[in-house]
Formats: sequence, structure tokens, C-alpha cells
Amino acid sequence: MNLDDYDALSFDCYGTLIDWETGIAAVLAAWARQVGLALDDQALLTVYGTHEAAVEREMPTASYPDVIASAFRRAGEELAHPVEDAWAERLGASVPDWPAFDDSAQALASLAERYQLIIVSNVHRDGFAASSERLGVQFDKIITAQDVGAYKPAENHFKELEASLGELGIAGGRLLHVAQSLFHDHVPAQKAGLPTVWINRRRDRPGWGATPAPSGQWRFDFEFASMREFAEAAKLAMNH
Repeated sequence: MNLDDYDALSFDCYGTLIDWETGIAAVLAAWARQVGLALDDQALLTVYGTHEAAVEREMPTASYPDVIASAFRRAGEELAHPVEDAWAERLGASVPDWPAFDDSAQALASLAERYQLIIVSNVHRDGFAASSERLGVQFDKIITAQDVGAYKPAENHFKELEASLGELGIAGGRLLHVAQSLFHDHVPAQKAGLPTVWINRRRDRPGWGATPAPSGQWRFDFEFASMREFAEAAKLAMNH
């Protein structure tokens, strides 16, 4: 397989292009300090991530701000420190504040010279609109949880993605899915028959962070430690 064998890239956004763990941890850590809870960011994210996935599974049509607020409340219950509404709402409203990884914008700009770019994200439209400003490119298609009425790893995003290929003029077998989360993306992408790139953002940290461990079959065709490495490899493949 060669990176020049593809005409389009579909991307997960949060965890791959936008540093959602830093954004979420900023609120969780501030809350933990206020309530006197002595847990580091990784421990807080691990507890939180389990609940976010559960809420998404149980409430597939809820807006993403409501999902993350509910997950925060459930995490507080598990930790025996109830989360006040103001804190839950603060996390719910925080998506526009989440930073992009420092290599995302430049990598996307480079990739846009060769590929069509598609977003396949567990977010609401307004949240992604704010994140898109940080990423600096025009995406050819944007598919959100709000659009498909479900959250990954449900298959709705990938069914909509497949249905979109004709309108985008993308031939079968010419789409490559790019994501950090094995749980949210690589498992359903394998079910959809898509080749994938694993952007292994957490390679130097233990555990899974805010992402649950993958619970189904998964594989990946390419692995890179960052978007920068991926873009450089794609450029090299294009020039050979």
C-alpha cells in the first residue's frame, strides 16, 4: 500500500486534529482542585472517558455539549464529588476553546494539495465550526454526530461517509481514514472496509486517556506519531 494510492482523506477531529484531552482536562483539573480531589489529569480523563462513551451510546441524538456535561456529572458521582451545574455547563461550553495540536494546521494545508479532506466527527456543527477556524483549511465534506444522529463507534458516520463518495467524485478504494482513536474510529472503519492511518498521539503516555480501550476488532494500515509525520510521508509518496 502506498499513500499516493488515495484521492481523499477522512479525519476524526477530536484527539487527532484538536487536542480534546488538554481542553477537557483544563476544566476537570480546575474542578478537582476546587473540590479537593487529588487526581492527576490522566486519572481524571480515564474516569471521564468511560462515562462520555456511555452517554453517547445511551443518548445518540443528544447534543455534544449535553453529552459532555452529562459525562462530567457521572464522573463526579463515581468519584463521590457531585458536579455542580455551573461546572457541567462550563465543560459543555468549552469545545470552542479546545486547542489544535501544533502540527495540525500545517499538515492539513500540505495534505490539501493532494487530497480531498473530509471530517467525520463526534461533535455538533457549532462546535466544529469553532474548531475549524483553528485548523485553517476548507474541508470538502463535514459529517458530525448532529448530522447522523449518533456517536462513533456507531456506524452512522461511516454509512454517511460512504454515501457521500459519489457526490465528491471519489472512486471506490480511494479513501483513507485517519484517526487517533482505535475505539471510536478504527473499529467501525474496519467494519466499513476502509483502510486507515493511526495517528498515535498517546504513544509516550500510558493508558488510553479520555478514550476507552477498543472493544472490537481493529487494524490499521499506516501508523504515524503525529500529523506532521503523516503529511511528510504523504508528500514523499507523492513525489516518487
